[in-house]
Amino acid sequence: MNNDWMNDPALAGIDRAKLDFLQALVFESRGLQREQMLPFLMAVAKRGQADHITFSNEEIETIVAVIKKESSPEEAATIDKMMRMHKKKG
Repeated sequence: MNNDWMNDPALAGIDRAKLDFLQALVFESRGLQREQMLPFLMAVAKRGQADHITFSNEEIETIVAVIKKESSPEEAATIDKMMRMHKKKG
């Protein structure tokens, strides 16, 4: 995914630093093996905390909707599954 998604007008109200953080994650996670993902995500969470980057539920929903527009049907289905799991936890 390129960074065109960050220019979607729906994201205008979200701090650009947050979007840049997410874009960096996309590029950094490319090529990781499945067993490398959990340590990577834990490191990302720490980095987000250190940089004081948090997302409101509304921001998450908006970002997910924009990313899904740029995704294949398979990717969108995976995103939906992850969001359902996230909502069950919260």
